[in-house]
Amino acid sequence: MRRVMVTGIGVVSPNGIGRRAFSDAILEGRSGVSYIESFDTTGLPIKIAGEVKNFDVLPYLGEHKKNVKLMSRAVGFAVGAASLAVEDSGIDANKLDPSRFGVCMGTGITPVDVEELVGPIAHGLGTDGAFDMSRFSMARAESIFPLWLLRHLPNMAAAHISILHHAMGPNNTIVTACAAGTQAVGEAFRLIARGDADVMLAGGCDSRLDPQLLVAYNAMKTVSSSSRSPEQVSRPFDGERDGFVLGEGAAVLVLESLRSARRRKATIYAEVTGYGSSFDAYGITRPEPEGKGAALSMTAAMREARLDPADVDYINAHGTSTRLNDLMETVAVKRVFGHRAASIPMSSQKSMVGHLIGASGALEAAATALSLEQGVVPPTINQEKPDPHCDLDYVPNTAREISLRTAISNSFGFGGQNASLVMARV
Repeated sequence: MRRVMVTGIGVVSPNGIGRRAFSDAILEGRSGVSYIESFDTTGLPIKIAGEVKNFDVLPYLGEHKKNVKLMSRAVGFAVGAASLAVEDSGIDANKLDPSRFGVCMGTGITPVDVEELVGPIAHGLGTDGAFDMSRFSMARAESIFPLWLLRHLPNMAAAHISILHHAMGPNNTIVTACAAGTQAVGEAFRLIARGDADVMLAGGCDSRLDPQLLVAYNAMKTVSSSSRSPEQVSRPFDGERDGFVLGEGAAVLVLESLRSARRRKATIYAEVTGYGSSFDAYGITRPEPEGKGAALSMTAAMREARLDPADVDYINAHGTSTRLNDLMETVAVKRVFGHRAASIPMSSQKSMVGHLIGASGALEAAATALSLEQGVVPPTINQEKPDPHCDLDYVPNTAREISLRTAISNSFGFGGQNASLVMARV
């Protein structure tokens, strides 16, 4: 098995675009959660999010600018993050063997624009108020963009990235809810480790800031209804947490074999040494309360990395800010690390950007690699009132300098999906 390095990091996030801006923001504890500006939230139950502002994908498209019509908001973020990662790595894609250069992306739902359906739906309603499907279909057929469907296929992020960077090797899309970004990085790691590729662009993208989805998440009672100022609402592991804040964005890592990185004298942020995944087999909306599935993914990742629990110096937590998930993750960490659990620093970037769903694991993998390179772990902000049941070291409110050798990054998703990555300082 070949060693796999992180040599480039690209981020499009609510609190920073680009590696440096994102790194500075999370170490300063700067939140990107604010009032939504991309559409009118009048009458909606949710008015705040981790929204990416002032992002334009066109500068990243080169000769493929016409393809912007085929991109959802999330795909635009992915394209930008991939280009930023390639730039950050200093790699020259034109000098790579395209058959050994691949892409693996995690993602999720692409919302349907409500406004574009209003006209056809109104046309489909008869004078008696009954809905006529044939009238709706005719009106929709006249108004629909012929390639509209391509904006909604989950593999489009990986497809657009591959075209832009001429990556003809392995190309995968992972759709496992909140674990997708972590699994994408893990699967890309495995492809390089076993010799199926030399370089991979791996990460995640998502954007669910949409009127329909805000109503849906509110109905599920998973998002916060707090009246605090936006930047104070996401508060993982805090005693007054009441749900997560939706976020959006993308993160992409350049992964390459150690031989490739050394040959071109690349900057190495961290080494990916292990990956584990598991499933709760318990419930769709509720995590297994004893943390058995989450513990399995952490244990599997450490086993591949040939680590004992005593070797882990930092845990980048899933930390959603929901009552059940934060409690489960705390229990799972105790299950895996025993008496050491309380002494291992553990923090959640979701306190600063919200929950990016399919992109969250990739963003947190980027943060983990940066922590290992810099020897500083970001805080969990909004830690104000301790929860007696969440009693670990969540690095409250202020970043911390630590001599790090190894770290784990966790992601746990709806349905019971679990994934963990182990990274090491080089």
